[in-house]
Amino acid sequence: MSNFLPINTILVPQGAEYKAVCRGLSGVTGSIPTVVAIPVGIKPLLKYLQQGQFLAPKSRVLIMGLCGSLSDRYTVGDIVLYQDCIYQGQQQECDRTFTAQLHSAFSTDAINRVSTNSPPNLVKALTSDRVIWSAAEKRRLSKTLAADVVDMEGFTALEFFNTAGVSVAILRVVSDDCQYNIPDLTSAINSNGSLNPFPLAMAMLRQPLAAIRLIRGSLTALKVLEEVTNLLFSGSNQK
Repeated sequence: MSNFLPINTILVPQGAEYKAVCRGLSGVTGSIPTVVAIPVGIKPLLKYLQQGQFLAPKSRVLIMGLCGSLSDRYTVGDIVLYQDCIYQGQQQECDRTFTAQLHSAFSTDAINRVSTNSPPNLVKALTSDRVIWSAAEKRRLSKTLAADVVDMEGFTALEFFNTAGVSVAILRVVSDDCQYNIPDLTSAINSNGSLNPFPLAMAMLRQPLAAIRLIRGSLTALKVLEEVTNLLFSGSNQK
């Protein structure tokens, strides 16, 4: 990964996504970025970022994790790189140079074996303050906003770091598509951005088929997230 180092910090939502990235880095030798687990959701993330002093101007931050697809073009396991992120009519752009360098790193055979994307697609992302669980709503948002994927952190992070002069790129893996509903997990997210196990279990039990699809999709996407993290930082993409 020396072609676009240094990356100072990787930010990734706490829980399974954070663990997947850490597993991907576990066998990497040499210098690796600091990995920071961030809370899920707009307000918890903003509060966390405002309290932290772990980044200096001109730093490079890579945000990693999972996302949901709003478009038929992107399916479970696809790797996407954000060009920009929208929220309530506002837009924040990722660092163009950083993103282009990441995109070019995916031109090798080793990286391509991880995903059907060759190289990964550059996408417009929507940040939402709630879980977008309905397939019909996903398709509607894709049409009305021309957005490709959805997450719950991207815009907030970009707005904060762009103001601070920190370069940001966002690399995510699709965990759920726009063909089927997933359980509505909004009530399972605590005010501090963590998951509450009991409401999470209840939401899953109320929609068992949707829960099975979400679990399968998440496991697939987490495996891709782990593998692509390892490949990006192990130097195996260097010729």
